[in-house]
Amino acid sequence: MNANDITCGFIGLGLIGGSMARALKEKAPGMRIISYTPHRETSERAKADGIVDVIAPAIDEHFTECDYIFLCAPIERNNDNLSILKPFLDKKTTLSDIGSVKTSIHEHVKELGLEDQFIGGHPMAGTERIGYINSKASILENAYYILTKTEKTSDERLENYRQLVELMGATPLIIPYEQHDFATAAISHVPHVISGCLVNLVERSDYSDGLMKTIAAGGFKDITRISSSSPVMLQQICLTNRKNIVTLLDKYIDYIKEMKDVIDDADGDSLMDFFSSAREYRDSFNDLNRGPIRKTYITRVDIADEPGNIASVATLLSVNGINIKNIGIVHNREDEHGTLSIEFHDGKAMEKAVQLLDNHGYPSAK
Repeated sequence: MNANDITCGFIGLGLIGGSMARALKEKAPGMRIISYTPHRETSERAKADGIVDVIAPAIDEHFTECDYIFLCAPIERNNDNLSILKPFLDKKTTLSDIGSVKTSIHEHVKELGLEDQFIGGHPMAGTERIGYINSKASILENAYYILTKTEKTSDERLENYRQLVELMGATPLIIPYEQHDFATAAISHVPHVISGCLVNLVERSDYSDGLMKTIAAGGFKDITRISSSSPVMLQQICLTNRKNIVTLLDKYIDYIKEMKDVIDDADGDSLMDFFSSAREYRDSFNDLNRGPIRKTYITRVDIADEPGNIASVATLLSVNGINIKNIGIVHNREDEHGTLSIEFHDGKAMEKAVQLLDNHGYPSAK
């Protein structure tokens, strides 16, 4: 089927749903997109942007026309919306969701007798920002997009959906939904719990003048960045993927206790093995160019905290034909110097920039 002849329905249009709709419209401008959102102004904005063609006033007969319907509300709400949607479904329609927990909706789909039409979906992409206003087609580029079929999913339906994912610019990965939920608990859900615990630990341990909050710098901010994610989403994740999260938290607690004993015993060899192993495995993630942890090309240089220094560095790189992806100050130094973090699109640009900056008196930060 020609992508420009497809009609896609979105029930909910937040960060990920909006990014998917943008990506599809960008690649297939003739595609028809129907949207229902609880807050109509979201759909109206998307229509004004040229992303949505038809605004549905409710989950109603408008969705009968769809070749694909994406459930993009919070996890538990998707289950309710699926029940409302069922009377309006055409047999040709492929149903999917974008939730990071799959077991709950797969069970609900089975109860409703919709296994032949449903394929679970989870775009492994996003930011801490939420809402359609922050959606971008580029969010999906080269990201893994996990598909979880049912026992009744036909090869043809799965292949068509796989091609649609590739059209969005994402990389489809087909795995069983049980495996998906355990894996995402380990690499996403448990880290959110740990991040929240660290933030709350500092809050409860801080001095009355807020010293810890004041001096919290790069390392703490990096490891707790995900705590800025939607509390509603995280609540739903923990409630629907409870068993896997608890299993992994039990293992993590045992590991934390083990490391507490190592530190208490001042066991230097074990500490070196611990940090070396973690570093080696974490660094291996940077060889991957897809998924939530992508390879990055970042260098840091020391600069004096004086007006015009950032502009000087940016200009130096620009006149030498080096394109910057991102640039900013890392506020974690105690003297008059700061650390400038510069991100590039590829390794060649970074190597050229490091040499150029070093030659002009901007050495890499240690």
